[in-house]
Amino acid sequence: MAKSTKSTEKAESNEAIILTMPKPRLVKLIVKNFRCIGSKGVEIDLDEIVVLVGPNNAGKSSLLKAYEVVMSEGSKNGELTIYDFPNNRVDPDNLPQIELHTIVFDERVGTQWLEKTAEAEWLVKEKWTWESTGKPVRRGWNVTLGDWDSKSFPFGPANIANQRRPEPHKVNAFDNPDDQANAIKKLLMAAITERVKNLQAASSEDKNEYHQLLDKVKDLQKQIVDEAQEQIDTANTELSGLIAKVFPGYQINFDAKPENDIEKTLNLFKADPDLLMGPSSGHLSTIDKQGSGARRTLLWTALKYISESNQKMQSDGSPVRPHLLLLDEPEICLHPNAIREACNVLYELPTSGNWQVMVTTHSPIFIDFSRDNTTIVRVNKDEDGEIQGTTVFRPSKAKLDDDDKKNLKLLNLCDPYVAEFFFGGKVIIVEGDTEYTAFNYIKASKPEEYRDVHIIRARGKATIVSLIKILNHFGTSYSVLHDSDTPLTKKGDKANPAWGNNPNILAAIQAKPSGTKARLLASLPNLEEAYFGEAISTEKPYNALKTISEDPEKFAIIECLLQALINHEAPVPNKCTEWETIEELKQKLEEVLSSTNDSLLNHLN
Repeated sequence: MAKSTKSTEKAESNEAIILTMPKPRLVKLIVKNFRCIGSKGVEIDLDEIVVLVGPNNAGKSSLLKAYEVVMSEGSKNGELTIYDFPNNRVDPDNLPQIELHTIVFDERVGTQWLEKTAEAEWLVKEKWTWESTGKPVRRGWNVTLGDWDSKSFPFGPANIANQRRPEPHKVNAFDNPDDQANAIKKLLMAAITERVKNLQAASSEDKNEYHQLLDKVKDLQKQIVDEAQEQIDTANTELSGLIAKVFPGYQINFDAKPENDIEKTLNLFKADPDLLMGPSSGHLSTIDKQGSGARRTLLWTALKYISESNQKMQSDGSPVRPHLLLLDEPEICLHPNAIREACNVLYELPTSGNWQVMVTTHSPIFIDFSRDNTTIVRVNKDEDGEIQGTTVFRPSKAKLDDDDKKNLKLLNLCDPYVAEFFFGGKVIIVEGDTEYTAFNYIKASKPEEYRDVHIIRARGKATIVSLIKILNHFGTSYSVLHDSDTPLTKKGDKANPAWGNNPNILAAIQAKPSGTKARLLASLPNLEEAYFGEAISTEKPYNALKTISEDPEKFAIIECLLQALINHEAPVPNKCTEWETIEELKQKLEEVLSSTNDSLLNHLN
């Protein structure tokens, strides 16, 4: 018995240690053989905000569900049905596995679980495996053994471990309106319930209004029982007489227990509260009568409110369990302005220090390059039909400086669709509106031929550099078209700042990772003079559009330029050059300007 008591005390001590440790940081999720995800698996880098992009039916929602499952161990949401197994059958050679990597800040987790990272942090690895439907088997990577430990795991049992991990809140794309309304009311009632618990937990020596009310209810119950005692005694006597005929010597005694568990008899609020919504000057109706966009937005904004209004510490001093919002396509049913506001609210959610967010989206508006807390993961099917996940953007690795972030923030404001290239296709960066308008006219004229081409309008040379840094980190092939401009201003008396940006563009291109193909083209000295034969100072996009729509020859020249940006082996039109050094660019520009001047002189003569 003493041994058992010591074991219990040790377990309770370990649980207390785990609960009071600093909150861990989740850094990686690996999913295999789960729903549409096969044996190759999908690996996701975790951040405060993770944005999953990719085509339909590529497994994005399955990743949200996988994350919810491991965060819900020990509950129904942590169990799998046969429909969560690949092909709806249990294959012993391809069992569902979900692996989670966590950075911890306290070595008391147990040295056998701690793996030192390159950044000198402590990494803990856990793996959940489902050998059949229902509950999983959790294992920890034992550094000492160099293998998954079949007998033990870090962080203690599920009820303890889960308190150190974010509590999942999943909002599906097409939840039932009643389910959404009930979820919102439950969240809002949680604040009231928490307040009642705090009142209940107050010291009995310093009675508050709640304790005083309990005393009054207790007195009232006792009074009612006393007044009904004669009826109760009569019932006891008659029932005892009847039961004694079958079971001699037995009697019946009804005890109302007016003073036992008095808290359970007191319900301060309606079991089913109403939640109404509508314009402040108009009709308010229940949530299930609202539009889909309003319901879904209200649900996750209610989550935000609850997280910010709750105290940071529980009454016993232990940390409140952090939260995890899993949101499927937040842009559904929202007006464009509401989408932008929704994006801002979601990006601000983790700043409270108690939230992580993972969303799936088909809207580039939900991608903000200027944020420091966002990882973008592209999920798609490879040639073999296997689901794969690629981390295409992580701020800490993109090496964006303050100027880059400022440029990208302004670009996001001007063009919320600038991040569209993350969703796939061939990527072309152009400097300004004229090229963007001309190329999109060609795309519209031949949609089948150019349907998979994304034109990114940088709106300036400085922003071209910032976008190149992102594309280098993105790891995809791309092309850049810019105006060479001239070394000196038109008056020829001082250096041209526009020319001064050319070395920065070249340096960014040269920093591309190995295996990434990039083509750098320059119009000499600018697009209008190079391909339309005239310098235009106003309404450049309109003039370009009018010219190529009316002149087949000019259309062919601009299409040739577009083809050269798509196919890196294709020839470039006249007065356009692919360059690798500033000296080379300057030489090509001088040749074009000299040729243009000679032609002008010959024409005048």
